[in-house]
Amino acid sequence: MRTTAARRMLAVAMTTTALGLALPAFATEADEPQAVQADETTAADAGDTGAIIVTARRRSETLQSTPVAITAVNTAFLESKAAVNIGDLQGAAPGLLITQQNSGAQAANISIRGLTYADIEKSQTPTVGVLVDGVVIGTNTGQLQDAFDIAQLEVLRGPQGTLFGANTIGGVINIQRTKPTMKPGLKAEATFAKFGTFSTKILANYGNEESWGVKAWYFHNETDGFYKNVVRNVDAGWSNGENYGASLLFKPTGSGFDAQLTVAQVEQVFDPVVSNITNSSEVFCAFIPARECNRNTTTDLYTTFGDAASSNYKAPEATLEMNYDAGGVKLTSITGWRKSTEAQTQDFDGSSTDLYYVDRRQHYEQWSQELRAAGEMFDGFDYVVGGFYFKSEYDLTQWSRVFGFSPNTPPTLFDRNAQRVEGKTESYAVFGDFNWAFAEGFRLSFGGRYSHDKKELSNGFAANTLLDPDNIDLSKIALVGKGKASFNKFTPKVGIDWRPNQDVMVYASWSRGYRSGGFSPRAATAATASTPFQPETVDAYEVGVKLSAFDRKLELNLAGFVSDYKDMQQNLTVPGGPTGNQTITGNVPGGALIKGIEADGTLRVTDNLRITGSIAIMDSHFRNFVTCGAYAAGPVATNACGAGLVPFNYSANRLIYAPDFTASLGAEYVAPTGFGDITTNVGWRHISPYDEQLSAASLTPTLNGSGQATLITVGGNDPRVRTTTQDLVDASMTFNFDLKDSKAYLRVFTRNLLNEKTTTHAFTVAGLWSFGMALEPRTYGVTAGFKF
Repeated sequence: MRTTAARRMLAVAMTTTALGLALPAFATEADEPQAVQADETTAADAGDTGAIIVTARRRSETLQSTPVAITAVNTAFLESKAAVNIGDLQGAAPGLLITQQNSGAQAANISIRGLTYADIEKSQTPTVGVLVDGVVIGTNTGQLQDAFDIAQLEVLRGPQGTLFGANTIGGVINIQRTKPTMKPGLKAEATFAKFGTFSTKILANYGNEESWGVKAWYFHNETDGFYKNVVRNVDAGWSNGENYGASLLFKPTGSGFDAQLTVAQVEQVFDPVVSNITNSSEVFCAFIPARECNRNTTTDLYTTFGDAASSNYKAPEATLEMNYDAGGVKLTSITGWRKSTEAQTQDFDGSSTDLYYVDRRQHYEQWSQELRAAGEMFDGFDYVVGGFYFKSEYDLTQWSRVFGFSPNTPPTLFDRNAQRVEGKTESYAVFGDFNWAFAEGFRLSFGGRYSHDKKELSNGFAANTLLDPDNIDLSKIALVGKGKASFNKFTPKVGIDWRPNQDVMVYASWSRGYRSGGFSPRAATAATASTPFQPETVDAYEVGVKLSAFDRKLELNLAGFVSDYKDMQQNLTVPGGPTGNQTITGNVPGGALIKGIEADGTLRVTDNLRITGSIAIMDSHFRNFVTCGAYAAGPVATNACGAGLVPFNYSANRLIYAPDFTASLGAEYVAPTGFGDITTNVGWRHISPYDEQLSAASLTPTLNGSGQATLITVGGNDPRVRTTTQDLVDASMTFNFDLKDSKAYLRVFTRNLLNEKTTTHAFTVAGLWSFGMALEPRTYGVTAGFKF
C-alpha cells in the first residue's frame, strides 16, 4: 500500500523525463598571441598604453571606447587560478554566475543580471549565449567550456540580440581561442592537486612565419572527486576528460585574405553524483534510512549514499572562419558544426534505497553559418551587416526505474514505457549595426535583427515493450503528440555616447532581447505536446560612464540598468499522461522587473602592482506571477485554468540565480628577480545568498464558501534551494624562470581558501524528495611547465 501511494504521489510531481531543473578588466598583455587584433585606427588610438582590445560589437575597439557593459578576461587570469573550466569566473564579473549542472555533460547554469535558464533539455534554449570562435553553442550542454587555450574571454552584460542572435537576452560569453603563431613553439605543463587531481596541457605551433601556421593541442584532466559515498565506501564525483584538436591558419601574403580551420573533440566520463537533502516532510524519508534524511545543505553535502552511475560524453566540432579585406569593406564567413553523444545513468534520489534511477541516451547536432560585411560608408559612419542560419536536430530516449527496489536491474530492462523525444530547430536572421559620429564627441549607435525560428518536437512512449538502447525501433513508440510552430521577431537597439575627451565616455542605450518559443519536451498528452509556448522578451535600459585617469593607470566603469522581463517562460506541473502528470512550459505575462548598479575598475599602482575590483547591487522581483497548476491537497473551484487546476501566485518568490549583491577584489604583484620574476595573485569574490529553483516553502489556499480552493499563495522558495553567503578567496604564486631560449614556471595555488561549503545547484521534487550538488571545497596544488 505504501509503495502504491508513493508511486501515485511521484506521478503527480514529475514526468518520465529527467527532472525540470526549473569582471573588472582583468585582461593584460598575455604571453600567447591574442585572438583579437585591433585594426589600424584602433591600434593608433590605443597607442602603447596596453589598452584592451575587444570585439563586443563585431569590431575591434578598445574596452574603454565600447558603449557596452563588458568585462574582458585573458588566459593569464584563468591560469593564475589553475582554472579547469569557465565556472571559475563565478562572481568575477559584476552579476555573473556560472555553476555546473551535472544532469548533463559540460552543462552550465549561467546567469547575468538575474537572467538565467536552469535546464538541460535541448529543445529549449539558454538565456545567455556562449560563443567559441564565433560559433554559438545551441544548448546548455557544452556551455561549461574548458579553461584552456583561451586568448580572451569577454562577458557582455544585457541583451545582445542585434549582433549575437535570438537567445542572448541575458548576455553573451564570447570565447576566443589563440590563433596559430605561424612559427615553431611549444607550451607544456602538468598540475597535481588535492582530491587526486591531475591534469596536463600541451600546445604546439609551427609554420613558415609568414603565410601559414598550424596549432595542435591536448588537454587531460582527471580527479577522484571531493564527495565520499559512505554506503559503497568510495570517492564520488570522479571525472576523466580529454580535449584535443588542431587549427590551420592560411594567410596568403599580400592577398587580404585569411582562413582558419579548427577541428576539436571533447570526451568525458564522469560520476553524476547528487547529495541527498530530503527532509521528514517529504515522502522518500519513509523509505530511506534515518541518517539519510534531514541533512544540512552545507557540510553534509559532501557525504553521499547513492548507487553507482556514470556519464559518457563525446562532442566533436569544426569551425571554418574566412576573412577578406577588399579595401573599403571586410567580409567574414564563419561556418560551425557541433555534435554530441551522451549516455548517462543517474541516481536522482541520492539515497541507498532504489527509488528513482534513470538512463538517458541523447544525440544532438547543429550547423551554423554567419556572413558579415563591415566597413565605413563615409567618414564617421561605419557599419556591420550580415545574415545568420542555424539548424539543429536532437533525440532523447529515457528509461526510468521508479520505486524499483531493484538496483541491479538496468532501467532499460525495467522500464517498458520509456520516453522518446525528437526535436528540430531551423533559424535564420538578418542584422545590421551602425555607428554615426554626427557631431564632435557624439556618436549614435543603432541597429536591429530580424529573426525567424521554426521548431518541431514529437513526444512518445514505448508501447508497453522494451526498447533496445543501441537500436531504437521507432515502430514501437506510441506517438503522444507532435508540434510545429514558427516565431518571428524584430529586436532593435539604439544608443548614444559622448566623449568630451579621450578619458571620459558617457553612454545610454535601449535594446530588446528575444528568446524563441517552442514546445514542452516533457509534455505527455497530444494537446500539451502540440501546444507551443511563446517567446519571451526583455527591454533593457542602460546608462553608463567609462573613465580613465592618471595616464590610464586608473580605469573605472559604472553602469545602471533596468530590465523589463515580459512573457517569461516557466515550467508548470499539470495533470495528464501515462504517469498521471506532466511538466509543460508556459508563459507568465506579468514577468519580472530587474534593476541594478554595477562598477568595475583597474588601478595600476606601480608597474609591478595592479589592483582590480567590481561590485554589483541588484533588485529583482516578479510582477503578478500567477499561473495554473495542480493542487492535490484538497478540492478546487471551477476557474479559468481548467479541470483539476487552480491559480498559483508566485509573486512573493525570489528570482533564481539573482543575488542582491556581488563584489570582487584582486591584486597582482610582480617581483623581479635574478632568474625572472615572482608573480603573486590574491583574489576575493563575494556572492550574497541566491535561490536555485522556483519552488514552494509553503502553500496557502484561499477557499470559497464551499471549502474549495480558488487561489494558492506560494510562500517563497524552499530555503534548501538557497545558498549561503560565499566569500571565495583564491591565491597563487608563480615563479617564472627566464632560460636561454625558453621560459619555465612553477605555480602553487589554492582555491576557496576559506573552505566555503554550500550548494551550486539544489532541487526539490514536490513533496517527494530533494537533492543538490556541492561547491568545490578548499583545494590546493602545484603546476609546473615550460614554453618557447
